[in-house]
Amino acid sequence: MFKKPEEQLLIIMKGVHTAVDEEELLAKLKRSHEEKKPLTIKLGLDPSAPDIHLGHAVVLRKMKQMQDLGHNVIIIIGDFTGRIGDPTGKKKSRAALSDEQVKANAQTYCDQIFKVLNPEKTTVRFNSEWLSKLNFEDVMKLAATTSVARMLERDDFQKRYQNQVPIGIHEFFYPLMQGYDSVELKADIELGGTDQTFNVLMGRTLQKHWGLEKQVALFMPLLEGLDGVEKMSKSLGNYIGVNEAPEVMFKKVMEVPDELIIKYFELATDEHPSVVEEVRAQLASGTNPRDIKLKLAHIITGLYHGEKAAEKAHQFFQTAFQKRQIPSDIPSITIEAGATILEEIIPDLVKMKHIKSKSEFLRLIDQNGVSLNQEKLKSEQLKQILRSGDTLQIGKKRFVRFD
Repeated sequence: MFKKPEEQLLIIMKGVHTAVDEEELLAKLKRSHEEKKPLTIKLGLDPSAPDIHLGHAVVLRKMKQMQDLGHNVIIIIGDFTGRIGDPTGKKKSRAALSDEQVKANAQTYCDQIFKVLNPEKTTVRFNSEWLSKLNFEDVMKLAATTSVARMLERDDFQKRYQNQVPIGIHEFFYPLMQGYDSVELKADIELGGTDQTFNVLMGRTLQKHWGLEKQVALFMPLLEGLDGVEKMSKSLGNYIGVNEAPEVMFKKVMEVPDELIIKYFELATDEHPSVVEEVRAQLASGTNPRDIKLKLAHIITGLYHGEKAAEKAHQFFQTAFQKRQIPSDIPSITIEAGATILEEIIPDLVKMKHIKSKSEFLRLIDQNGVSLNQEKLKSEQLKQILRSGDTLQIGKKRFVRFD
């Protein structure tokens, strides 16, 4: 059922920033292998930002790798903790989410995480199952497990305290509740980003307090976005969304800076460490990074859309961006006689998610970012009547044909 512990360790540690600690992990893997008993792997998700991109998916990909090794994966949707909101990295307290927001975001999260994890081998739990049952005495016992001084070791709390920015007492309970999740599940391993260090280590502290074996904490690095500098973020526009169309995803991966190729292979794919080393050797020997990125783009697109879609996206990229031709296999819009872009087509483009809004489309036109039949579209042409066969290009990645 399981690979040898040393081989599992090699796969699990690929791309990991920090492990607390690696010796404990190997011991757990050896015992698991001997007893043929899978480990319990925990990941907590705070349902406050429902749109997942490759940066969010780094920990999910690591979960998938451990899932493929035969271990039990449990996703904790923090519907109860989400009512507080993790203040990590915030300069002030975060507004609590309503029950309706939490439920809606949680459902969106579930829909997206199964683009990475095997739904048949994944258990999804909501921490309100146990946290909502704690009475006030239980909460006092939980609060007594740590001190205010320990809480102020958290970097963001410490800065707010020093700068006299208010810290709500309820915010101290977020790491305690996340740690209590590990007690409830008797987790063997918990994953998190490097910005979750304090919260994940709290799970070890509370497990020890309750007389349980401490979980191993694995921290994954933050993935830089397409600008190669800032953490991948939708607000910065440097992201690759897991729900983006295959041809858009492929093109965006091709925009990854050359110096991040290895990091993307490590964090955004499930390739074996030996494959990553081969890529590293190829780059060192002078192989054109563009050729390696074509492979990377194909792999990542295939992970989220399947091999056939990845192949089509690859062909689309070559036709549209390498050969500078309009692809034949692009979405189409059926138009009525006399249809114009301004009146009839813009609403369809919004509905098809080619653009977010009319104002965005008009702004792109002003920036020479829209072409009609490979000619830059001007604002005075918006009332021009379209013909069957006309092709619109929006930015570098989006095409639509009118029939």
